[in-house]
Amino acid sequence: MTFSLVARCAETGMFGMVISSSSPAVAARCAHARAGVGVVASQNVTDPALGPRVLDLLAQGIAAPEAVARVREASPFMEYRQILAVDATGATAVHSGENALGLWSSAQGQDAAAGGNLLAQEGVPQAMLDGFLARSGHLGDRLIAALVAGLDAGGEAGPVHSAGLLLVDRLSWPLAELRCDWTDACPIAAVTEAWAAYRPQMGAYVQRALDPRAAPSYGVPGDD
Repeated sequence: MTFSLVARCAETGMFGMVISSSSPAVAARCAHARAGVGVVASQNVTDPALGPRVLDLLAQGIAAPEAVARVREASPFMEYRQILAVDATGATAVHSGENALGLWSSAQGQDAAAGGNLLAQEGVPQAMLDGFLARSGHLGDRLIAALVAGLDAGGEAGPVHSAGLLLVDRLSWPLAELRCDWTDACPIAAVTEAWAAYRPQMGAYVQRALDPRAAPSYGVPGDD
């Protein structure tokens, strides 16, 4: 009921992920990232606590494969869980329990990993990874390309209703956290539209947080 991709930008060290599902508000439960540390998707009969547990291990300098292995060994019901992770070196790890729903698969490369369950066809994660690797530019643009590629490859076996994009950079809060929590239309199109609107303003929002005196005008009535 979910397909996602987690990734690191090798040039900037930025982390991010995209995700979509037939379930409502999938990004609220499944998307986890920490600047300078890594990014984790915890999905399929989701336990949201698994994401922070993996990130805590990554923050100690433990590589993604070992971090995911430790969480797998220490956590109950892992046969129902699916975890994707990327660490600060770009190493990736995937765990897919044998009770993952429906048709499930994954794909991994340096700096990125994709996975899903209840998929329309086994090649969806590889299509996401290929879409990510084929696109250049900002990490957010590459993530959107991956999400669209997954949808074009068939996505989930049924219609998707929610989607999200999460980006973290050098600060303790997300650079971007864009979500469509429920729609009967296409949530991936909604997140793509939100990214197109947010991307040109993203730097200004960071500047306003760091030093509002140097920030661009707010563009609202009464703002001189």
